[in-house]
Amino acid sequence: MSLLKGLMVDTKSAWVEYPGLRGFEVEIANIPRSQLIKLRKACTISKFDRKTKQPVESLDEEKYVSEFTKAAIKGWKGLTLEKLEQLVLIDIAGKSPDTVVPFTVEDAELLVANSGDFDSWLTDAVFDLENFRTEPTGGAVGAAGQVAS
Repeated sequence: MSLLKGLMVDTKSAWVEYPGLRGFEVEIANIPRSQLIKLRKACTISKFDRKTKQPVESLDEEKYVSEFTKAAIKGWKGLTLEKLEQLVLIDIAGKSPDTVVPFTVEDAELLVANSGDFDSWLTDAVFDLENFRTEPTGGAVGAAGQVAS
């Protein structure tokens, strides 16, 4: 086995604080290029164009957001209604702004789909290797299925 192959990991997760919302941290996973290509292919729809009589491929954006979110976000902590209100338009009348929003995949997908700022940050964060180089609290799964810290 080559040295590089033995050192590479398929994915690695790390807790990263969302800028401007102190205490709101998201556990993100780095998405390697090979996984991103597979993800995009799985979300591509092929339709027949009657005018050109050729198949036309397009990205199913809803499916892509869902699959990208599942691959990229592993959890979060410290998200309150007050902080959520800065990311998306919500009505918190009658609710305490300190109410914690627990992580669910469904809520993560809604946040990515409805907050341009969060979506942009997430996309940048998961592809920024610097987020995964410094003593991560998450783990990494290597090519041999071993977890790296």
